[in-house]
Amino acid sequence: MPDKYDILIVDDEKNIRKTLSMILSSEGYNTEEASSAKEALQKLREREFDLVLLDVKLPDDDGIRLIDDIKVMSPSTYIIMISGHANIQNAVEAIKKGAYDFFEKPLDRERVLLSIKHTIDRKNLYEELVSIKKMKGEDEILGKSEKILEVIQTLNKVAPTNARVFITGESGTGKELAARYIHQNSRRRQFPFIKVNCAAIPSELIESELFGYEKGAFSGASETKKGLIELADRGTLFLDEIADMSLAAQAKILRVIQTGEFSRLGSEKFQKVDVRVIAATNKDIKALISEGKFREDLFFRINVVSVNMPALRERKEDIPIFVHTFIEEICRENGLVKKEITEEALKRLMAYSWPGNVRELKNVIESLVILSDKEITVDDLPNFINEAPEPVPSGSLKKTKEELERKLILDALEKSDWIISRAARLLGMERTTLHKRLKALGITRRTTRE
Repeated sequence: MPDKYDILIVDDEKNIRKTLSMILSSEGYNTEEASSAKEALQKLREREFDLVLLDVKLPDDDGIRLIDDIKVMSPSTYIIMISGHANIQNAVEAIKKGAYDFFEKPLDRERVLLSIKHTIDRKNLYEELVSIKKMKGEDEILGKSEKILEVIQTLNKVAPTNARVFITGESGTGKELAARYIHQNSRRRQFPFIKVNCAAIPSELIESELFGYEKGAFSGASETKKGLIELADRGTLFLDEIADMSLAAQAKILRVIQTGEFSRLGSEKFQKVDVRVIAATNKDIKALISEGKFREDLFFRINVVSVNMPALRERKEDIPIFVHTFIEEICRENGLVKKEITEEALKRLMAYSWPGNVRELKNVIESLVILSDKEITVDDLPNFINEAPEPVPSGSLKKTKEELERKLILDALEKSDWIISRAARLLGMERTTLHKRLKALGITRRTTRE
């Protein structure tokens, strides 16, 4: 029933708020209203909302910029943007920042209700997925961004099959986590998941590790040893960083995939094995193929389904979810009372580019939890985060110039008490020119500085 869902309506137009509140209340939703960004943030501090309907133009802030603050304050809250001055650029920017939908005024009742229903359905699916994974004791693929939900959708489709999967992505993005997720949701889940880190095993040893060896196969082989492929029988073999595997080992892996057969070193006898192969790399595999460093036929065999794990900088709206989850886990593991993190500190973490991705973020959070006092503040953050340059404003050069012009004009208007002729003199422009720029930039007496 929808009456368990709480929706915050943020719009400076009273009639819009009342209309939306009436429509949603009649459908069983609980609603609250806010006429400004400040009031909205205060309500979000006081309680959690399932959904925020957020106007693009607010008297004290820009609604699209406010998305970041809402994500920091309430990561589980979904956002739908509404606007009376919508354009494609606004819509694209809002969706990139994590809004689920964007629609224009005047509001269409059915359009609004359908959008809200889809958003609530998506929220429920995500929370159900998290709940199921926790009940199963699985490592959780965190996040609710569009990119990571698309990955999870692909993993859910491929997991029940026997299809081979090739996972790409930068170091620290969670490629092994995705491989384990596939195995744990497959029909092979009760059998072994064997990971082989091809980059960590010396080239002269990888074949003996993979295929095993017979007693006396080489100096030091004092007894027969099963290889990792044999140990993975009926289960899943995860070849992590497969691009680092020698060409000789690649040829033998290809035979295993093609025929299901392998032989231990020192033996001429072939054995049958039933394994599902999942491979991963952080390298440009096609470039390696063109350089003759990776077998093209092997690539075609392992690349039945391709999954790309997005970099953390491409899904920054997920950072608050990671941060709060990591803090809770690390406090529990170390017997510490759960610590909080300030909004400003969380904003700094979201602004950082995280070249080491989720792995780097978790290491930083672990250090912060252990070394900080009761609350993690900006002062606790490492210098490389605090000293990182502010992110360049999104959008075109034209937009950036307009934002600067807007601030200069507002400054002049405030200094001249909004007397246009005086402001024009301060800016060194004609009065008529200033009027044109005010209209073009949408500046009125109601406009305040951001």
